Amino acid sequence: MRCIVFANGAYGDIEIYRRIIQKQDIIICADGGANYAHALNLSPACIVGDLDSIYPEVRDDYLKRNVLIKQVSCRKDFTDTQLAIATAQEMGADDILLLGTLGKRLDHTLSNLYCGLEFVQNGMKITHFSDECYVHIVSHEIEFKGTRGDLVSILPLTEEASGVSTIGLEYSLQNAILQQKNPYAVSNVLTGEKGKIVVKDGLLAVFHYFNKI
Repeated sequence: MRCIVFANGAYGDIEIYRRIIQKQDIIICADGGANYAHALNLSPACIVGDLDSIYPEVRDDYLKRNVLIKQVSCRKDFTDTQLAIATAQEMGADDILLLGTLGKRLDHTLSNLYCGLEFVQNGMKITHFSDECYVHIVSHEIEFKGTRGDLVSILPLTEEASGVSTIGLEYSLQNAILQQKNPYAVSNVLTGEKGKIVVKDGLLAVFHYFNKI
């Protein structure tokens, strides 16, 4: 089951996001992410966070719609995005698409990328989406569609990722070892409409910059 998580980050053209949301998706908002779901006239299954960034009028409207709002203390040991992913897991989601998690503040972007690692190691599929790119968190393999010429970068999220192989990229890797201290596997190019990346041990962030959606 797929869950869409709205975080309170950079979105760009909000209408782009309408095209990727399906009717059967569960929607969860991390605090101010509810402002963007509201702009798209979506009713989330749950809003979770310390509620310091949701607009009062948005909160009031969702309360009238009987949307579940789970408020936590601002003095917490988890980010709102972490809480949203955990809530999605509790609801039975095994495929999470995160919106508003890239761009804006660099520390927030990195935190959002890291916070999904344990979930991916436990078998969950986690993808981040912005108006510029997808970022897939990969523990085994990923196949993706795009357009010839799309940029694809691969960065290890663990100290080392081994057995990395690529199909459909201009600069191929075969059982390569990627290390955080030598992040050279960036700015590769999709040679057709499909690409595949495999990793045998470790975790990867695969950045797919698309020419169009």
